[in-house]
Amino acid sequence: MSAEIHSHDKPQAAPQYEAIIGRYLSVPIGGEACRVYVEEAGQGIPLVCLHTAGADARQYRHLMCDDAITDRFRVIAFDMPWHGKSYPPPGAQPGEYALTTARYVETIRAVIGALGLDQPVVMGCSIGGRIALQLANDHGPEFRALIGVEAADYQAPWYDTSWLHRGDVHGGEVCAALVSGLVAPQSPAQYRDETLWQYMQGGPGVFRGDLHFYRVDGDLRGRLGNINTSVTPLWLLTGEYDFSCSPDDTRRTAAGIAGAEVIEMKEVGHFPMSENPAQFRRYLLPVLDRIHAASRDV
Repeated sequence: MSAEIHSHDKPQAAPQYEAIIGRYLSVPIGGEACRVYVEEAGQGIPLVCLHTAGADARQYRHLMCDDAITDRFRVIAFDMPWHGKSYPPPGAQPGEYALTTARYVETIRAVIGALGLDQPVVMGCSIGGRIALQLANDHGPEFRALIGVEAADYQAPWYDTSWLHRGDVHGGEVCAALVSGLVAPQSPAQYRDETLWQYMQGGPGVFRGDLHFYRVDGDLRGRLGNINTSVTPLWLLTGEYDFSCSPDDTRRTAAGIAGAEVIEMKEVGHFPMSENPAQFRRYLLPVLDRIHAASRDV
């Protein structure tokens, strides 16, 4: 009589974990202790990644799983308060959120300080690209380099934000619908869907609150005269299918910044790191190579 085989006796496949580690960090922002969710992977030069409006750090998961990057860079991405796994500050009420330039800069610098990072590279997309310009202007020497993805000093609004926080519509679906046209047609369906899914999960009024910075408080036209690219190199990478921040917007901005380098990325839109990571790395890796080589020469 054969021995009975139980399921727990069968050989089990080893768990297939990604290299990403996620933890919560207590960070003082605006006089309050905020619980900020941080993910990271890799080792080497710190590379802090800033997500787009209304989304979260999941947009950078492909970078964190790319050995060509993580073998040389410690990739760090965090969810801004109100976003993703980071709660609003204690006592905050849904719908009252409005991101300001001062709060945005304070948050980024507070996270960098809490992590003890020495001259990190900062890369931000969309509102993260806009704030990268602000960081370059006001705090440039604190950073090894700055990379603005889909970045410009200003873009004329093309959307009606009144739809982004209403009781008679599904806010997440409206957010995703609003940005869906910013994804390039060449982007793989899986990654397009993942990009839009993040927008469907945003908290009430959060996307609209981020756009307060983008539309009202963060106009940088004529205010970038302090950027010194000989101290802190600045790269601006923009997708050809981005009509929110077009390549022309980026080139116009760079024209007023001596030494800023502009790269127009083919076959990507407003969310290159999440909508088409394979195409994005074709443009990002040479930039990171140069940053790494310059760091070795120091």
